[in-house]
Amino acid sequence: MIIEVSPEKAIAKIEKIATTIVKWKMGTPALMIIESLRPLNFIGSQIMYFLAPFAEVIFNSTEYEEFAALIEKDEYIKLLLKRIEELDDEMYAQEREEKRIIRRRRRNKRKIFFQKIFKRKE
Repeated sequence: MIIEVSPEKAIAKIEKIATTIVKWKMGTPALMIIESLRPLNFIGSQIMYFLAPFAEVIFNSTEYEEFAALIEKDEYIKLLLKRIEELDDEMYAQEREEKRIIRRRRRNKRKIFFQKIFKRKE
């Protein structure tokens, strides 16, 4: 049985999936994998339907089939990619800036250290 997902429900599922991916700090790898497999999204959804009886042992059957129906459409894949990027930028922008500052400080310390060493030798 193939399930149709309403646009509102699809957006809610995309938001849930994107939030989970970003919370696990897997935004960049997820973007790479989804983007590289995007041409095969229809085939992937059909494989998910084929594996549904086995997957029902592990996952909720309706959510699993809704996700399979979701990845079948290219516009939902694009929306998922966009939302992962947005959430990743929002959640970790400050952390990235702090790490960038730390790298600059280390680089400056190394630079000063080597300047002192080469001045002594001259």
